[in-house]
Amino acid sequence: MKRPRARSRDEAASELFAALYPRLAGWCRRLVDDDETAHEIASEAFTRLWSRWTSVEEPRGFLYVTAANLVRDHWRKLERERRAVRRATTEAAVRPHTEPADPSVRLLVQSLPQRLRVPILLHYYADMPIREVSALTGRKEGTVKADLHAARELLRAHLRRSLDHTL
Repeated sequence: MKRPRARSRDEAASELFAALYPRLAGWCRRLVDDDETAHEIASEAFTRLWSRWTSVEEPRGFLYVTAANLVRDHWRKLERERRAVRRATTEAAVRPHTEPADPSVRLLVQSLPQRLRVPILLHYYADMPIREVSALTGRKEGTVKADLHAARELLRAHLRRSLDHTL
């Protein structure tokens, strides 16, 4: 008897997913203005619904409320990152420079994706420890370290290419 119930549960979840996922992902897309993030949020909302499937009376409402909360969390994270960048750039402007920065390095840092640029600016330009960068950006310390490593590798590759062109 338990097998048919599990199968009907799976079927009901599949039908609900097919019926609601495109609309939920589209709604999220309009809120976050990014396809990948919208799909992550919609998928996470369905994952949370699935984990509470037997206790949720109104799945559609649950999905939209959960997605709205995830969108709000996304917006808060973006705002934390914006404030951190503003703080880093303000502190960098106020602090006297003891040695002139290489403008090409500055331009390379500016060209990094925001996900990598923010930790670089906070850690190297604002002299913040990784723990503080983690707190300001809302990312785990390991993620910050990985992002710093990825950014350094990109910068290193760009600098090597530019040096090869000057020789």
